[in-house]
Amino acid sequence: MSSLFVSDLHLSHERRDKVDLFVKILARVQEQKISLYILGDLFDLWLGDDDDAYPNKEIVEALGNASRDGASIYVALGNRDFLFREVFKRKTGARVLDDYTVIELNSEKTLLTHGDLLCTRDIAYQKFRRVVRNPLFSAFFLALPLKWRKKIGGKTREKTQNSTQMKTNSIMDVDHQTVLSVMGKYDTSLLIHGHTHRPGTHVFELNNAPARRIVLGDWYSQGLMLLCSDDGEKSLTAEEFLA
Repeated sequence: MSSLFVSDLHLSHERRDKVDLFVKILARVQEQKISLYILGDLFDLWLGDDDDAYPNKEIVEALGNASRDGASIYVALGNRDFLFREVFKRKTGARVLDDYTVIELNSEKTLLTHGDLLCTRDIAYQKFRRVVRNPLFSAFFLALPLKWRKKIGGKTREKTQNSTQMKTNSIMDVDHQTVLSVMGKYDTSLLIHGHTHRPGTHVFELNNAPARRIVLGDWYSQGLMLLCSDDGEKSLTAEEFLA
């Protein structure tokens, strides 16, 4: 069975063309019974399962339709949509992945993650992540009225975007030593992640054996995806996948 990997779609009301494109992708996944792995930041901002504003409701329904028709859907938590809870899981039929998840991909042990945990040189972000991912903090935030969460989420996103512009590329990219450490811990030879918006394949040596790191592209402009089948791996655009 083929597996399709996507990341950093950042779906929102501002990108209706990308929303429509993803719905078409889901229909093809549903038709061909492809395993779909969404490695974080499916939404540009997810403030709770009770937020059904466009495109949240539409995407949740499309995911649910694909799951009920036999497609296997896996979703990693991104830095923009880590507040998926039980309602999301039930309506979509998706399995929410751990921060690090190991699968067998063409008989190769493969590590999946969103990618933000690998950016260990971005100390400020890692501190922020530990705070907002704390279960007590998340529970407190989700208990707030939705209109308050929207206001807080909007301001936080604006501050994050401003701080990102002031950081160097080296700080915001993954740390290679962290990659080696994590892959060694999980005993994998292939790592697939997103987050950095810098698609490519990196080949290196790990424990005297060849290893690879595949970085998925974002959907801001390219709409890149990774299709894995018995014939190997292929990077392609959403339009090429639908052709």
